[in-house]
Amino acid sequence: MAAKTRVLIVDDSASIRQALTMLLSEDPEIEVIGVAPDPFVAARKIREEIPDVITLDVEMPQMDGITFLRKVMSQHPIPVVMCSSLTEEGSETLMQALEAGAVDIIQKPKIGAADHLAESAERVRSVVKAAAKARLGKMRRFRPKDSPPAKLTADAVLPPPKVGAMAKTTEMVVCIGASTGGTEALREFLEALPANAPGIVIVQHMPEKFTAAFAKRLNGLCEVEVKEAEDGDPVLRGHVLIAPGDRHMLLERRGARYHVSVRSGPLVSRHRPSVDVLFRSAARSAGSNAMGVIMTGMGDDGARGMLEMHEAGAFTVAQDEASSIVFGMPKEAIARGGVDRIVPLDHIALEVMAADRRR
Repeated sequence: MAAKTRVLIVDDSASIRQALTMLLSEDPEIEVIGVAPDPFVAARKIREEIPDVITLDVEMPQMDGITFLRKVMSQHPIPVVMCSSLTEEGSETLMQALEAGAVDIIQKPKIGAADHLAESAERVRSVVKAAAKARLGKMRRFRPKDSPPAKLTADAVLPPPKVGAMAKTTEMVVCIGASTGGTEALREFLEALPANAPGIVIVQHMPEKFTAAFAKRLNGLCEVEVKEAEDGDPVLRGHVLIAPGDRHMLLERRGARYHVSVRSGPLVSRHRPSVDVLFRSAARSAGSNAMGVIMTGMGDDGARGMLEMHEAGAFTVAQDEASSIVFGMPKEAIARGGVDRIVPLDHIALEVMAADRRR
């Protein structure tokens, strides 16, 4: 039997510590080995037993979570998942957490909101287990007793693509999916692109209200223009659209132009936004005019959709294992036979521009 993922919960709220303990303990693959109301108690517990993962609140008395995160990463790197209520005002702070070495971010469970908790529980548990597998050296610095919700496919949002739906045109659109470790992978990729790069649409698994700050940060670093997608936005050369948290993003064609549709809907592959939804929409609407890229992340979201893109004539690329924080998503896409080329992270921008020149 595989060893359980051992978790230390650090949060100044007793109710949140209790809720997270109960939520995580429902998974037989996770063991909560301790809780701490502040970083000082957490430090003592870490000296007694080193956890596989720490969930860490942002705002706490005596020492804030980001200061503690920096100390952990400098002294004894341990995968850390930031736990926050994720207000608009706090999202910039959470960007600092990712820059300081946090693996991912989860939203604090809304106690008493049963439907939200049922959905968030699966994400919280999957993020924690993904964090335990994260390769930190590659990073730059509830309803208990209920079964997990059914794992839906992209069929829940739109039907499968039709064969030969789209003839090749002059403009290419690049569709990208990423999850754990993807925030820094996307930064590195987008920073390497010139201002005239083809239009790009991205699904990065993120909670609601966080993607806007992420897009704003990238926009300040890159030659391409980056923004959180809004319903009806056109896909333009030199522009990047990032799916908003808690909304699916689909690629659609209207006449000679591509646009995105941003909509609600069920979790697909246990995610919203889902890479499978974006990739399927690209297979349906763009066919061989699209390029698919799948990056670091846990699970299999995007694997089916990438195969559909591949079968529709798109050129598809997966990030290699050596450069991935978590190799789950690329590995699944490769295993299904939907990947044309496997390359390290620092070659993906080169592949995009080479594919653009071949048109």
